[in-house]
Amino acid sequence: MDFMDKRTLVAIILSLLVLIGSQYLLPKPAPQAPQKTETTPELLKKETAPPPATLPATEGSTEVKDVIVETDYYIATLTSRGGSIKAFELKSYRDKKGSDVSLLKNPEVLPALALGINTDNFGLSQVNFSLEGASLALKNNQRGSIVFSYSSPQLSIKRTYTFYADQYKFDLRDEVTGIPEYWITLGSDFGIYDATDRTAPHIGPVLLKDTDRIELSAKKLDEPKSFGGEGIRWIAQEDKYFFAAIAPSGQVREAKAWKIKNTPVLALKVQSGVNNFLMYAGPKDYDRLQALHVSLEHVIDFGFFSILARPLFWVLKFFYKFLGNYGWAIVLLTIIVRIPFIPLINKGQKSMRKMQELQPKLNEIKEKYKKDPQKMQRETMEMYKKYKVNPVGGCLPMILQIPVFYALYKVLMISIELRGAPFLFWITDLSTKDPYYILPIIMGITMVVQQKMTPSSLDPTQNKMMMLMPVVFTFLFLNFASGLVLYWLTNNILSIAQQFYTNKKISQQNK
Repeated sequence: MDFMDKRTLVAIILSLLVLIGSQYLLPKPAPQAPQKTETTPELLKKETAPPPATLPATEGSTEVKDVIVETDYYIATLTSRGGSIKAFELKSYRDKKGSDVSLLKNPEVLPALALGINTDNFGLSQVNFSLEGASLALKNNQRGSIVFSYSSPQLSIKRTYTFYADQYKFDLRDEVTGIPEYWITLGSDFGIYDATDRTAPHIGPVLLKDTDRIELSAKKLDEPKSFGGEGIRWIAQEDKYFFAAIAPSGQVREAKAWKIKNTPVLALKVQSGVNNFLMYAGPKDYDRLQALHVSLEHVIDFGFFSILARPLFWVLKFFYKFLGNYGWAIVLLTIIVRIPFIPLINKGQKSMRKMQELQPKLNEIKEKYKKDPQKMQRETMEMYKKYKVNPVGGCLPMILQIPVFYALYKVLMISIELRGAPFLFWITDLSTKDPYYILPIIMGITMVVQQKMTPSSLDPTQNKMMMLMPVVFTFLFLNFASGLVLYWLTNNILSIAQQFYTNKKISQQNK
């Protein structure tokens, strides 16, 4: 392989490093932790526009009441203050301390599912609603409802929550009269479990408008952003594995994103009257979301090569059904993905071997015509033609594999199925790094072996640079999810086996 080939290969490898390493190494701005505030009327006036005349002080009882809804999947706490959600914990998922995953940690900035007269006035979130119904404990196929009501001489609101024992989705029905339109928001925190995960492709508000997934963040919201209501499918707040969403069943007038205390929030404006919303708070489970038929499955971002990533994702889940272990499913998928490239890789390896054998003659040409670059180029091309060598043949297989590699990388990075999924022995969670760094070190060793077996350049400087790559990759992969390292390790082992076969075959032919 001559200098140009080496440079091409290095460029490809560095591109991969930048592509996948940036998601781990580049710092992501941590969201500013919301400060706890007292919800006094005086402070409410400071933070929002003064309530209009249609929002008098709460009539009747001012006692704030909470009600708990427990299903097979979650425990939700609803409050009469604003008729909103106060807490939401998932029973089937654990945080790092072994407790239930919480999808609502800071509701005091702006409560989840709060109502607003406009985006400067969510004073309704502080109004005390009357409560109809008691705590619910739903099992099997049961469903149950909680109703919150508020009325004044000018305004009437009735909110009906309907929960299902066997689903992460629940329904919300708003009946609002006395104002022409109103806003409904996910609040400042609902749906986000881990806002500090540096491996997450995106954390924060996101919406689907027609077929466009639009991501938003505090950094992009120096000024509020508005989106026309036509085509709005849903709004959501997400982290790597979890999210909460509002999917309206009727026409939306507008969607708007802005910041409160440096925290991004997202809301929908709808016409008053009767509005039905499908709500979801839970994991990014593709099959479960697709079954809801409101396009919520598009909250899972498979990346630029999604046309490849989705089939790979389905095949991975298919293998898991038979193997019962996502680690072995990754190994098998890696083998299957590599099979179509075997002929091309063999051809590339042979081309690299021929380039190595041809290197002394190429060096002679470079030395002979070093003062005549055009002559050097012509003689070099004649040499390639004479010996039937493709100068980029060794790099072409790697270039063609990049889309497949990145698609599979994306699948392994975002699939919640790998969260908490064990492999063997010390690997108890394929979505997190190897706690003892054994897999990355073994992977680095296989890269060294592969480099030793691969035809090298006669230039010692280039060879040293190539041998540095295993060291760089090993350090980079130390913090990668174990599933990703397992994929790369398996691919390296397959490459070593194929290189061994190619080298042996060429040696027999030269005898």
